[in-house]
Amino acid sequence: MSSYVVGLVGSLLVLAGIFELLRRRQLSEKYAVLWLVVGVVVLVLTIFPGLLTALARATGVVLPVNLLFFVAIIFLVCVTLHLSWELSRVENETRKLAEDLAILRLELDEHRRQQRHDHG
Repeated sequence: MSSYVVGLVGSLLVLAGIFELLRRRQLSEKYAVLWLVVGVVVLVLTIFPGLLTALARATGVVLPVNLLFFVAIIFLVCVTLHLSWELSRVENETRKLAEDLAILRLELDEHRRQQRHDHG
């Protein structure tokens, strides 16, 4: 099987996987758009392999695969940075919710003690 067919099938499987995760609501729409763009770019580069060569020449990169790896690494660093930011935000929100819950439990316990005292 040629590398073209493998690349085409792989690109289509990635896109199908993204759509399936979306259909099952296991992937947020804001992340799905990002991965759909990646899937489409990979599909386009698979269908038109000369495009990567032309982009490499235009940017002065000797080997097209080096351009591909460079862009992929930059992309993955950006995704990692974004996910780290999201995780930090969620951790802060979780901490705040835990603090709010602790305050509410304390107030509820105090309210229950007050009711027992008033009725006892």
